Amino acid sequence: MLERAGVPAVSICTDAFMVPARAMADVLGYPDFEFVTIPHPIASLTPTEIETTVRQAIGDVVRILTSPIGGSAAPDGGAL
Repeated sequence: MLERAGVPAVSICTDAFMVPARAMADVLGYPDFEFVTIPHPIASLTPTEIETTVRQAIGDVVRILTSPIGGSAAPDGGAL
């Protein structure tokens, strides 16, 4: 929804939720929607472990946020 409004956004989810996340993207008409995936679970991680996880994912976050919205056009033909 943010991307449709012209606001760059990225979805981050743990690998345990990729199947429902992919299903939601497909149902909404975005089969090529790109997610950043981090290992599950995160609730039991220490602050240091969370920082490590973020450092490993940040490159993909930046890449998605700074990439043109080309390959995932909205169902109505506009940008996401």
